[in-house]
Amino acid sequence: MTLRRVHLRITGLVQGVSYRANAQVLASRLGVRGWIKNLPNGDVESVAEGAPEPLERYIVWCRRGPSGARVDSVYVDELGESGSLGHTFDVRR
Repeated sequence: MTLRRVHLRITGLVQGVSYRANAQVLASRLGVRGWIKNLPNGDVESVAEGAPEPLERYIVWCRRGPSGARVDSVYVDELGESGSLGHTFDVRR
């Protein structure tokens, strides 16, 4: 199976609105692996890997976020295929 791996930086009102917890639930449901964490400057960072279609659905959700969030922008960097992210999607602290 071909995997796609991306690094995301999400800006806006994305902390204190359950962004990471909701992202984890969605990613797990989609079969996307990786992690998500808050950054000290108020942004959220994520590295995610999965089949192209589920990963694209995750990215689309990240552009919207949960209710209560205000996403200003999502910067997406393609990292290529890896397969080294394990089998889960984790919230990092």
